[in-house]
Amino acid sequence: MNSAARTKRIALTVGPQLYYWPRDTLMNFYAEVADSPADTVVLGEVVCSRRHEMKTPDWLALAKDLASAGKEVVLATQALIESEADLRTLRRIAEQGDFIVEAGDSSALNVVADTGARFMLGPHINVYSRAALVEYARLGALRWVPPVELSIAAIGDINRGGALLPTEVFAYGRMPLAFSARCFTARHHRLSKDQCEFRCRDDADGLLLSTSDGTPFLVLNGIQTQSAAQQCLIAEREALVGAGVERIRLSPASQRFATVIECFEGVMNGGESVEAALSTLDALSPLGGLADGFAHGRPGLEWSHA
Repeated sequence: MNSAARTKRIALTVGPQLYYWPRDTLMNFYAEVADSPADTVVLGEVVCSRRHEMKTPDWLALAKDLASAGKEVVLATQALIESEADLRTLRRIAEQGDFIVEAGDSSALNVVADTGARFMLGPHINVYSRAALVEYARLGALRWVPPVELSIAAIGDINRGGALLPTEVFAYGRMPLAFSARCFTARHHRLSKDQCEFRCRDDADGLLLSTSDGTPFLVLNGIQTQSAAQQCLIAEREALVGAGVERIRLSPASQRFATVIECFEGVMNGGESVEAALSTLDALSPLGGLADGFAHGRPGLEWSHA
């Protein structure tokens, strides 16, 4: 790797907060993020429209506060649009005009095209080839987040010959794997989706599922299914830069997330010890541990540093 690649800053993005936290908890979290080295913050409810602690005007107000603190702000849309109300919220986000919109799924693309919104591709937009990315670039996408299961080598293949769009990789956090119209958290509590009692608010980092032998496997987060293990690519700086990656995404967690940001900033942009950062992140990790299998083209729950 040449010296320019070694010294080029890798931007840090705080991804959308995927869980249902109380409003005060959420505001305190973003106050910490405002004082952190993070370059970009993605805001908005991307999982379930029934979560009502923050409404669109609240997200917009928070976006302006974070922009005033020097952060680039992106407004995310839901990954699963289920109703006319969801479509109205999507259109309002697309029409606001002040901030880039992250398209949660393909349904958002027509709306951003109609409104002329500046937009980027979220991790649930299926991009698995350079040809697909060419089409989205033609539509006006500003950058993209590859699907979490795409390996670093595959991302490098898509970017070979020069990145078509700035590339941001999901580098830390429980991996968002799937969405369903059914709310699995409500079902776990023997409740209907429409009478869920907002039970997902009880699980600050989702509801852990384990296999019959007690091994952490998946996490339920309302209509979203996540991995129990946390993706952690802090040791992959050289490979990421070699694959044309310019930005990494850190997915919020409830415990000491400011430390997570500091660890990634120190390793990615400060030349600090990978081993020391891994030790810190391992100690912070909830049940499920750390994983990097997808990044290496292997089963997602595997971990190279065990």
